[in-house]
Amino acid sequence: MPRFLCLLLSLAACSGGNPSSGGGGGGGPPPTGLPDLRLERVVDGLASPVFVTAPAGDPRLFVVEQPGRIRIVRGGALLPTPFLDLTAKVSSGGERGLLSVAFHPRYAQNGFFYVNYTGQGGHTRVERYRVGANPDQADPASAQLVLFVEQPYSNHNGGLVMFGPDGKLYVGMGDGGSGGDPQNHGQDASTLLGDLLRLDVDAGQPYAIPADNPFVGQAGRRAEIWATGVRNPWRFSFDRTANLLYLADVGQNRWEEVNVVPAGQAGVNYGWRIMEGSSCYPSGGCARTGLTEPVLEYSHSDGCSVTGGYVYRGRAIPGLRGHYFYADYCNGWIRSFRYAGGTVSDRHEWELGNVGNISSFGEDADGELYVVSHAGAVYKLVPA
Repeated sequence: MPRFLCLLLSLAACSGGNPSSGGGGGGGPPPTGLPDLRLERVVDGLASPVFVTAPAGDPRLFVVEQPGRIRIVRGGALLPTPFLDLTAKVSSGGERGLLSVAFHPRYAQNGFFYVNYTGQGGHTRVERYRVGANPDQADPASAQLVLFVEQPYSNHNGGLVMFGPDGKLYVGMGDGGSGGDPQNHGQDASTLLGDLLRLDVDAGQPYAIPADNPFVGQAGRRAEIWATGVRNPWRFSFDRTANLLYLADVGQNRWEEVNVVPAGQAGVNYGWRIMEGSSCYPSGGCARTGLTEPVLEYSHSDGCSVTGGYVYRGRAIPGLRGHYFYADYCNGWIRSFRYAGGTVSDRHEWELGNVGNISSFGEDADGELYVVSHAGAVYKLVPA
């Protein structure tokens, strides 16, 4: 999660020569031909929202509130009754809380959805629920524990659950917290901390291990792991058109990073704690063999906590298609770039006004993009 208390989080120890470092206003003059944008307020009055999404083919928006509720926006109105209220089960504050929701690709048929939250003991829980007889309310009694991961510290929980284009459930797990990954979880494949996990929730109870996960059958390595070497992958997303995985990893003291790899590439090592961004951590020399470096990074002179977003694939703003949007939680700017053929291009910083600390982006069923302000509002990117 962004540094919700280094401002709000202590995602790092918050102290404040790469061709893709993103300093200064997004990296050069604005690309030509981009449309003018504005942020249209969709809803406000929310309690610390951290995520927004929608099931396939569903016109509603589902907003995750950090204290433990999922709210529905229908027809532009916030429904008074939560879709699901987990406040009695959730430990909220700092980087803890209800952090995301993912709807099963066949939600319209099976009614399943998955949540990621920190429970009363401070540990990560991924649970499955089912919608109730009323489509605007879930059945709280349908809870099934999918995954439990002990957290040694109160920060770096990761927190995102998301279905990939392959139908598997991906779970972002931070390195367990403190500062500098003192237990080296990022490079230890015997633990689920510091990893991106990949689970098949359709082939087993509560899940099965996909046969093509990289550590299947390897002694001393967890078969749930899809990728390693992450510090706190607060937000990641898939560009289904280009079949790419975008992962924004929150940095320690110097660098924030965005990584892009083919969605089907197993066993990626993003480098933490050997590297922070494209630099050795803490400094000096390091062995980079086998490590995947970010396609873009920016220094802590330009922000302090990256909030990853999505590649725009909607229809309302054709000139934006292919642009990946991201933000900085502390400085509040919103930027985008295109990625193709291993190259970052068309980098741009958008002048959209100050909406406070940006905790997340979101995508609706039509592929339109939303911006979530931790201060309590959700905005939609629309043509100016």
